[in-house]
Amino acid sequence: MTNDGTTTPPRRLVVGISGASGVVYGIRALQALRPLGIETHLVMSKAAEVTLAHESHMKLAEVRALASVWHKTEDIGAAPASGSFRTLGMIVAPCSVRSMSEIASGVTTSLLTRAADVCLKERRRLVLMVRETPLHTGHLRTMLQLSEMGAVVAPPVPAFYARPDSLEAMIDHSVGRMLDLFGIETDLVRRWGE
Repeated sequence: MTNDGTTTPPRRLVVGISGASGVVYGIRALQALRPLGIETHLVMSKAAEVTLAHESHMKLAEVRALASVWHKTEDIGAAPASGSFRTLGMIVAPCSVRSMSEIASGVTTSLLTRAADVCLKERRRLVLMVRETPLHTGHLRTMLQLSEMGAVVAPPVPAFYARPDSLEAMIDHSVGRMLDLFGIETDLVRRWGE
């Protein structure tokens, strides 16, 4: 409880991993949040589980073990599906165009997209690391719609001014900048001018 009698929201973040290429971004976010004392709630789409097998040597159980709590994507009764479950917000890393489109329409079919919809309706931070290129006009319109609804569309774009010397350094910078959007300080970002 704070000095003015209000309660401080729990340091809790929902991490969604959808089926786009780039599951490493969600995994790295979980790894970075673990030592910071932030409770993480993981939701992976079925497509993300398939992508994991193609892009990583990690097993599904190992990824789930990085989170404080993990939820099945079909469990639409899980805590992150409710606005009364207080969080700092949600990251979807990576965010597929399908997930992005469901979130924008409000017609959600899984816990991943429902939890994102809850963030929007509760005016909580929602960061979508959209992974698609090139983008057609429909994608761009959907991104604009989400931005107007309060989401942050943050594609993982490498920052070459940081002079990354490895793929891991580029991933860390993108994940660190994403966590910056929640006011979460990490040592992942080489900051300009610092």
